[in-house]
Amino acid sequence: MIHSNNIYETKRKVRKLKTVEKKIRFGNETRIGVSLVWDSFFNLHDSSVSTARYTLSILALMNREDYKRVVDEYFANVYYEYYKENGIVHTATYDPSILAQLELPFNAEIHDIKKRFRELAMIYHPDKGGDPARFIDLDSVDTGQSA
Repeated sequence: MIHSNNIYETKRKVRKLKTVEKKIRFGNETRIGVSLVWDSFFNLHDSSVSTARYTLSILALMNREDYKRVVDEYFANVYYEYYKENGIVHTATYDPSILAQLELPFNAEIHDIKKRFRELAMIYHPDKGGDPARFIDLDSVDTGQSA
């Protein structure tokens, strides 16, 4: 069972992440109708309807290292959105949705991306007995680098 102090402390920390995201992305400006990365990562109500990756109870049960990994991934996504919104192109920044499609962590290096792309291409290639639809989806992935 989760101790109520742990739930309260976790909720406080996660809400603070939302505030930090707003400051990073919008400064002191108020933006209405703009979706936050926070909304896709966290759900403090533990409802099963949410599409968020982490509920409050899951976060409260995490050890320090796992929680740090979640926060690091979250901020990688926040900064990716910031860069995208501000037209900042950085060669070391990869689209988190592409990395997820390739089943790679947020901090994957280019050699990891190329290697995983080739592995999946071999698995899904129709000539190798793979799923043509998955291969087409994979082929549409633009890593921003030539293989």
